[in-house]
Amino acid sequence: MAKATSAKLFSKKEAIKFGFSFFKENIVTFLKLGVVVILINFAASAITGGVKDSPIRFFWSIISIVISIAVQIGITKITLDLHDKKPLNLSYFYTLYHLILNYFIASIIYGVIVIAGLILLIAPGIIWAIKFQFYSFLIVDKGVGIMDSLKQSSKMTEGVKLNLLLFGGLLILINILGALALGIGLLVSIPTSLMATVYVYRKLLPKTTSVETS
Repeated sequence: MAKATSAKLFSKKEAIKFGFSFFKENIVTFLKLGVVVILINFAASAITGGVKDSPIRFFWSIISIVISIAVQIGITKITLDLHDKKPLNLSYFYTLYHLILNYFIASIIYGVIVIAGLILLIAPGIIWAIKFQFYSFLIVDKGVGIMDSLKQSSKMTEGVKLNLLLFGGLLILINILGALALGIGLLVSIPTSLMATVYVYRKLLPKTTSVETS
C-alpha cells in the first residue's frame, strides 16, 4: 500500500452535521433500506424460531449467521455508495457473498484483539478497538485481505485515536438519546451515525488509494 497522504484531520462536529443533513435529504432512501433490513432479520429469526429439529436448527443457525454478515456487508457498501452520491442498490445484500469469509474471519480477529486488550488493562482494548475499527470498511470498499484490512486501518488511525474516541463517544450519546425518545429517535440517530462514520472513513482514507466504482 502506498504511504498514506491523508491529512489525518477531521471535525467531529462536521461529521455529525453531515450525517444528520444527509439523513434529512435522503429520508425515503433510508426508510427503504430500514424496511428491507428489518424484513430480512425478521424472516431469518422467524425461520430459526420455527425449526424444532436440533440438527436442522443448528444448520439454519449457521445460515442465519451468514445472512447477518451479508446484511452488515450490504449496509456498509450501500452507505459508502450513498456517500459517494450513487443510487441505492439493494442487490448488495446478496451479491457480495465473496467477501463474507474474509469479513467473518477479520471480525473474529478484531474481536479477539479487543477482548484481549480489555482483559489486560482495559485501556489497550479501547485503543486497539479504535486502531483497527475501519477493517470492515476496507474489506468492503477496497476488497483488501484480512490482515491488510487491519494493517491499513492501523495506519489510517495514526495520530487521530483520541479524536476517534471522542467521536465514538458522541455517537453513543446520540443513539442513547435516540433510544430514550421512545426508540423512535433511533430512526434518526442510527442513519446519522452510519453516515457520519462513513464521512470520517472517507476523510481518513489515503488520497493515493483509488476508490472502487463497482
